[in-house]
Order: sequence, then C-alpha cells, then structure tokens
Amino acid sequence: MSRSVLPNTLARRLFLDRHTLLESPAGPAKGAALEALIDRLGFVQVDSVNTLARAHDLILWSRRPSYRPASLRWLNDRARATFEHWTHDAAIVPMTFYPHWRLRFARDRARLHGRWKNWHGDRFHGELDRVLVHVSDNGPVSSADFQGERAEKSTGWWDWHPSKTALEYLWRSGDLAVTRREGFRKFYDLAERVVPLEVLNAPHPDLSETVDWACAAALDRLGFATSGELAAFWDLVTPAEARAWVEDARRAGRGVEVDVGCADGSVRRSVAWPGAVEAASSLPEPGPRLRVLSPFDPALRDRKRAERLLGFHYRIEIFVPEAQRRHGYYVFPVLEGTRLAGRIDMAAGRGRTCLKVRAFWPEPGVRMGSGRRQRLVDEIERVAVLAECGDVAFEPGWLRENH
Repeated sequence: MSRSVLPNTLARRLFLDRHTLLESPAGPAKGAALEALIDRLGFVQVDSVNTLARAHDLILWSRRPSYRPASLRWLNDRARATFEHWTHDAAIVPMTFYPHWRLRFARDRARLHGRWKNWHGDRFHGELDRVLVHVSDNGPVSSADFQGERAEKSTGWWDWHPSKTALEYLWRSGDLAVTRREGFRKFYDLAERVVPLEVLNAPHPDLSETVDWACAAALDRLGFATSGELAAFWDLVTPAEARAWVEDARRAGRGVEVDVGCADGSVRRSVAWPGAVEAASSLPEPGPRLRVLSPFDPALRDRKRAERLLGFHYRIEIFVPEAQRRHGYYVFPVLEGTRLAGRIDMAAGRGRTCLKVRAFWPEPGVRMGSGRRQRLVDEIERVAVLAECGDVAFEPGWLRENH
C-alpha cells in the first residue's frame, strides 16, 4: 500500500498549527485561557537569558500579546495549575501531566543516585536526609540558604556545594517541588506542600500507560514525527520505547506512515494520525503579521527539524564577535506566515529605558519592501511593551542585506 504524501507547504502549515503559530496572535492570556494555551503546547521552556524577555514569557507572548509575566507566576505559584520540572530542559508543565512524571522521577533517581554516590561516598544519604529535614522544618528554601558551603572538589557534573546538589537531586526525583521563583532563583518545598493532593494521590500510571500517553500526546502536538522526535518531545520515554509504540500504533491502525516533504525537496518518513494530510489541507492560510519568537520556542528548539522542515538554519553561539558568529541567544527568529523571514538582534538597554535594535538579517529570498519593513517595526514596538522599554532605538544600518 502506498504511503500518504504531505507536501512541505502543508507540512509547515500543520506543524505550525499544532504549535499555535498558524492562528492570529490574539486572545486572553491569564487564568484558564493561559492554562489551556500551555496545555496545547505541552510545556514552556524556562531559561535565564533575559536580554529582551525570559524565554517562557516570550514564548507565551508571541501567541497572546496580551500576556504578562505575572499571569504565569500566578498560574504556577498560586493556582498550582502547572508545575516546574524537566523535559529536554527545565520547563513549566501542566499539573494534569504530573502523574506521568513519576516515570521521570524514578529514572532520574536511579541515574543520579549512582553518580552522586560515587562522588560523595557514604555521605550521600545523610546529606539528602539532612536537606529534607531542613525543608520540612523550615519551609521553602533556595540554594542561597546553604551559601556558606562549598564543593570539596570538581565533580564533572555540578561544581556545587553538597546541599545545592541535594536540593536539585531531590527535585529531580520528586521528593521536592519548585514552589516559586524569585528573580530566577528556585525555591523548593516538600512536594506534598506544592502539588495539589488530588494530583499527588492520583493512581500511579504503569510504564505502558505513560509510554502510550507520552507518544500519543507528543504526536498530538507535532502533527507528524519520527519515533526519535516522539521520544525527544518530552524526553520522558526512551527511543526504543517510542519505536515500539510507533510499530504497535501502525499495526493497530492508530498511526499511519506519511512521507513528509522537506524544504530541500527530500522526504522524511514519519508517523501521523489517520487523516493528517486531509487535516493539513483544510487549514487556513496564515496572515501577513510578523512575530518575534524565542530561540527556545517549541517550534524551533529541535534545530535539525527546523532546518529540514522550514529551511531555517539556526545555531546557538554565544559570546562570539558578531563577525564570527551567525546567530546566537541574543538573535531572535522572526516568523512570517509559514516561513522564517529573518532574525533580529535587539536587547533592552540598561534600566530598560530603551529597546536597542542592532540588526535585522532577512532570510534569502525575503525582500524588505516598505510594507514588510513597516510590519517588522510594528512588531518591534509591540515587543518593547513586553520588555517594559519606554522607547525603541534603531542603530544606523540595522536593516542588513540577505546573508
């Protein structure tokens, strides 16, 4: 039987639709509406870089410009509708997914236990017990509460003092939870004082249930994927488990093979839900608005997939002179419709009185006529509001040639 073909134009449309980037950026962005948006995305990566805005804030703002950072803090720290843990990196995750994170807790516990025990010997359990008692007796703590301690030697993993390492281990293994952040510093508390009791006491899914949920939920949010991409989405199941799930889904008729068109004209065999090609064909054309994305946007965090699907080569190279680097953390992708139109280098100035625009590089084939240039300036002015900058300053020659 011949496989369905998903041309690149439709593949882009389906992929961006699943990442909520095909629809117009508008709508409410607090409370239940914000919770629903995070659920659609699956997670929002947390990162400390703040030259313009935190990664999680820019990710949410690019979809809902009415979003403000305080709304996420309320949702996570007060309403407890989300929790912070690990996917491929630190992320905000819907609280309803918490039962499936027990698989990660168990696997991280086993993996990290051996590493830290080898470094710290018999003191391993004693340090964990001491930190747990301290948190139980004193409430939320941060690593700064143990600031007087220092690591005895380089570990090759974290050159942290033992208690900071214990805090991180206990968080990764589920005994502690992040109750809030102040600035970007994490505060930890006992999981039972952070996670709602109805979630904490919910039945524990077995391995097969979590593997099925993780792969199916990843496919929902990707539209089509290889088994490796399904495994990497949450970084919750192993590549072998994802491969087995794909084979089982294909045999049962739950999933179908499709040949997905890549930007360079090649095809990549993937799995999709039945009817994916028809669903992609029915999606509307996106509008002409340009929007600035975070370098950690869910649609772009897999650099190789972004290059295959969108023809967008995006590397992260930081602290390298501009003449030697192509694009780094401080250079933001700019989306137009279903293509990346360019990348922009801008940052909030000292005191955030001004958003400084250093350079915009259009992608090959993108002409910066007056209409597109005005739409870019409009988006920059909108970003300045998120960055809490009162003004925008364009450096001379900021609009560069195609590279």
